[in-house]
Amino acid sequence: MARKLVDYTIVTLKGMAMGAADVVPGVSGGTIAFISGIYEELITSINNIKPSLITVWRKEGFGTLWKQLNGNFLAALFLGIFISVLSLAKFLSWLLENEPVLLWSFFFGLVLASIFLVGKEIKKWTIATLLIGIIGAGIAYFITTLPPSENVDSLPYLFLSGALAVCAMILPGISGAFILVLLGSYKTILDAVHERDFLLVGTVAVGAIFGLLSFAKLLKWMFKNYHNATLALLTGFIIGSLNKIWPWKKVLETRVFDGKSIDVDFQNVLPNQFDGDPQLFASIGLAIAGFSLIFILERLASKK
Repeated sequence: MARKLVDYTIVTLKGMAMGAADVVPGVSGGTIAFISGIYEELITSINNIKPSLITVWRKEGFGTLWKQLNGNFLAALFLGIFISVLSLAKFLSWLLENEPVLLWSFFFGLVLASIFLVGKEIKKWTIATLLIGIIGAGIAYFITTLPPSENVDSLPYLFLSGALAVCAMILPGISGAFILVLLGSYKTILDAVHERDFLLVGTVAVGAIFGLLSFAKLLKWMFKNYHNATLALLTGFIIGSLNKIWPWKKVLETRVFDGKSIDVDFQNVLPNQFDGDPQLFASIGLAIAGFSLIFILERLASKK
């Protein structure tokens, strides 16, 4: 069924949600894509980007090329991501610095609900499928425990950072922004976006395009040949990522990056260890809201 303007507007809003998630180190835009029902279409559309499209353009015109590319969908989605990154980067950075518990609580509820949403897509659970899910959870958990590197701003390194981060961004459960933190590129890129440093942003973008086109082919092949195993792996990734986005943490180590103190090592704690925490009920409420939002969106999508 052909999409109407309102449908592409909704795709743009989903792109904005993906962009907002990708800005936060610990939350994956791929998770948002999956729970909003556009994940496999996104992977398929990215795989349509290939050199043979140039031949299609020459022989059949731009209209045929755009249709084969699923161009309207990709344009609407990436427009939303672009708008979100530019407009929300500063706001989300402020929330991370000033209201981290409230922000993490909402995302924790959202990601927790997405485990059930992704897991139920697995048609048949077997010992092998369960083992793959456990391996995925272990990999994601290990990644969340790695210490971050100091900020690096060399162009080749930023190109590599963009390529690796975008691979994580399209994987539910693994945060592209957190990969940038581990690589020491997160603050450099965020500052470049704020300051409109087009050289640095462009270098990262080219790296991201390279990584996206390469990694999407692997994902497409996995979904085609090992659908249940792939979903089990992605479910495991999401489970393992919960360690990173648990809202209540005790700071164990602080380092100085570019003259600014940044907490780099944490221990997850229970909220009742904070005596008289004034944000406790608000945090629980936001976690429930994030959890409920996923199932509300799923119910609306099912009715549609």
